[in-house]
Amino acid sequence: MPLVGREAELKALAELIDDPGDGSGVLLRGEAGIGKSALVAEAASAAAAAGLRVLTTTGVEAERNLAYAGLHQLLYPVRAGVGALPGPQRDALRSALGLAEATEPSAYLVGLATLTLLAEAAAVRPLLVVAEDVHWLDRASVDVLAFVARRIESEPIVMVATLREGERSHVQDAGLSPMPVDRLSDEVATELLDSIAPGLTPTVRMRLLEEAAGNPLALTELPAALGHHDGPLPVPSLSDRLGGLGPVLPLSERLERAFTARVAGLPTPARTALLVAALQQSDSVSETLAATGLILGSTAEPEILVPAAEARLIELRELAIGTVTFRHPLMRSAIAAASTLAERRQAHLALAETLHEHPDRRAWHRAAATAGADEGVAAELDRAADRARHRGGVAAAIAALEQAARLSEGQDRKAHRLLKAAELAVESGSRATAERLVRDAQALELSPRRRAAAAWLLSGFEDGVREDVSRVSELAELAASVAADGELEPAVRILWGAAMRCFWSEPGPAARRSLLRVADRLPVPADDPRMVAVAAYVAPFERGGIALDLLRKLAGVAGAAPEIDRYLGSAALQVGAFDLAARFSAAAAPGLRAQGRLGLLPRALAVQAWSRARLGDLTAAVPVAAEAAKLAQETGQPFMYGLATAVQAEIAALRGDHGQATTLADEAERVALPAGARPVLATVQLARGLVALSEARFDDAFAALSRILDPSDPAYQLALRAYCLAELTEAAVRAGRTDTMRDILHGLEPLAASTPSPALHIGLRYARAVLAPNEEAEKLFTAALRADLTGWPAERGRLHLAFGEWLRRQRRAAESRTHLRTARETFDALGMAAWGERARLELRSAGEASPNRDPDARDKLTPHELNIAQLAAEGLTNREIGQRLYLSHRTVGTHLHRIFPKLGVSSRADLARTLKTLR
Repeated sequence: MPLVGREAELKALAELIDDPGDGSGVLLRGEAGIGKSALVAEAASAAAAAGLRVLTTTGVEAERNLAYAGLHQLLYPVRAGVGALPGPQRDALRSALGLAEATEPSAYLVGLATLTLLAEAAAVRPLLVVAEDVHWLDRASVDVLAFVARRIESEPIVMVATLREGERSHVQDAGLSPMPVDRLSDEVATELLDSIAPGLTPTVRMRLLEEAAGNPLALTELPAALGHHDGPLPVPSLSDRLGGLGPVLPLSERLERAFTARVAGLPTPARTALLVAALQQSDSVSETLAATGLILGSTAEPEILVPAAEARLIELRELAIGTVTFRHPLMRSAIAAASTLAERRQAHLALAETLHEHPDRRAWHRAAATAGADEGVAAELDRAADRARHRGGVAAAIAALEQAARLSEGQDRKAHRLLKAAELAVESGSRATAERLVRDAQALELSPRRRAAAAWLLSGFEDGVREDVSRVSELAELAASVAADGELEPAVRILWGAAMRCFWSEPGPAARRSLLRVADRLPVPADDPRMVAVAAYVAPFERGGIALDLLRKLAGVAGAAPEIDRYLGSAALQVGAFDLAARFSAAAAPGLRAQGRLGLLPRALAVQAWSRARLGDLTAAVPVAAEAAKLAQETGQPFMYGLATAVQAEIAALRGDHGQATTLADEAERVALPAGARPVLATVQLARGLVALSEARFDDAFAALSRILDPSDPAYQLALRAYCLAELTEAAVRAGRTDTMRDILHGLEPLAASTPSPALHIGLRYARAVLAPNEEAEKLFTAALRADLTGWPAERGRLHLAFGEWLRRQRRAAESRTHLRTARETFDALGMAAWGERARLELRSAGEASPNRDPDARDKLTPHELNIAQLAAEGLTNREIGQRLYLSHRTVGTHLHRIFPKLGVSSRADLARTLKTLR
């Protein structure tokens, strides 16, 4: 029978299927029984008729704790293509699906492998990917589906997912268009009921319509529950028949009662088999019959389930192909809920007995049958957790450990498993889960070591940005205590976490000193990259010289270990060595990509983008900052997203796009201000100061930039305050605040005496020259230009511009033109449009006209397109670019087809020549 009342939804789905090349997808959302599955079935039928291949996975509540169970179901029909995937992707996917033993696969590599596999299949025949009941899919599979949904773009793939009202799933945040499925109107509901149960008396008809309230499943199933389709129905209300005379039950519960009523009339063997099928984590008929036979004490044949099919609880046609398919998920849950505890325990034990070759499923069934503590079952779950984590199923591992803790004998074992699960939750970004697990552990009688571990665990979220700054001193004491117990690695991790808080917040000099004391006492080599980074974060000026020496020694081995490079890039940023920060973070990124460590990758990219923007290398900074923002948002790191967005605002200001700079700065501030994320707020003020400078609002520029140096302002950041002196000095001079600026310099001079920080000394040389009396200025400008500015083109350009302006004011126009021309050419090459325009105006005043700057590739391409174009110009293939950017190679090809005409090129060689002019 055709669906009634769903014309709008069917039309929208048909339009998606008719044009599967625009990377579209929808999320059908509605209450149980509202018709989501019926709409999906219609879409699948239409897709098959249109020549699309349909791949389906369906969430089952019993499988929520089996990592990648849903993904395995989805990809099984295209599994033959796994062998053709690039090596890292192939290994990750095979490991995730349990087809091979490998090191713990990254969830993002599994996602990229799935995307590649689906894209290859779609190139042969367009795909409809269906994910039903995503609220019951295991978390690992959901994460992969969300990853794919965000990236299908131009692939000939359509994704349709269904989600029950009141439930949540990560698929909701994956960019699928929402399609709410509402109840049927009174008119349509009446039409449907009349077609199903004609000849009802007016009274019964009215009661049924009232009880069903426009829910299609209720309209279809409730008449059958009363068993009178062809004659008058009794007068008592349906709620009375199904739920007694108590309060009116929710519709889903009424439906479950209706389904249970059908079960009650089945023969005992059929009821037993149906319960086993409802409880098991597979739809296999053979497994159901094997477990049923153990309960009944005799062999069970498929015919045992025929009565259930005749009662319209399961699909009869599916039995022939070896699967038990319930007509609706509510039927499965209703059958389990209506059984006794003893019956469910018996069924779980029988299933466990039959699943010797499936240790994870066996462990969960044994756990479900165990009421009290049982260390043997707990140990089985422990091993299941290890296997799940090994396959990249962190959520499944957490669930197994939590269940193992429930069954543990002894409080110490229970606490150990709870904290182990909490640590996994922290690593995966599941804050609510981690907090709950830590609370449960802290409610036990913990040893001092366990209590310290519990106190430390939650500090891993957001680098402690939202925590009280007093926590830094506590962490220093904790690190010292853990180290004293001989646990050196945990102590270093705790110390690193505490040091990170000195970046995001300001704990004060006492807390910083306490951290340094602990760091100095740890028996760790001074050149350990983590200790270099700790010192740089905690004391960027006092320990800056030591850190810089070590960084320069280690620069020669950059690229050997991405995690180490990430530490060193962060350290270099703190001590003002932006050239080294850019080098180390750029070296870290490829390794983090290859390992699929997308949690760490945006951190390395944000450091790279911040440093490149300060150096004036906007061509490199633009795509890196955009990717950092995108990945940080996708991986749930709001403050890294805020920092990358603030860098984008700074870049837009330097390029003269003041409207975009303001919008981005406002967005970054929105993220950072409630939590007081200081580096984000400092970069926001830098971007706003640059905009105000370009618009000749010098008082506003000085006000914005001076906030970074005010210890009472949330934009104050101990290290970053010293790294925008050129902009601050210019704003001060033009706003008539030279005396104030001299006081600021006087306060910074002691820092310069304690550290060789390149950024600080470059800024100070600029400020001294600009603020100097006329008789000293030329000497100071000349000295500043003689300093080593290799790799710092923006700073050299600013010096030439300021020196040229000073010479022109001294009526030395001919000499000024040389410096102003150099400044103009530098800023044009860097894409710093606002500064280039200033140089043009000064040159015009000095008697020399300047050609207008023609738009280049940076103006014509989006940051994402620029990233792809640069990689293509470097000679990378589409596949290699896709692996770097977590895209399918076909999507990369589509982007290049758009990029070429934008730049007026027809080949990669032309592209390389065009982009080379920007470097």
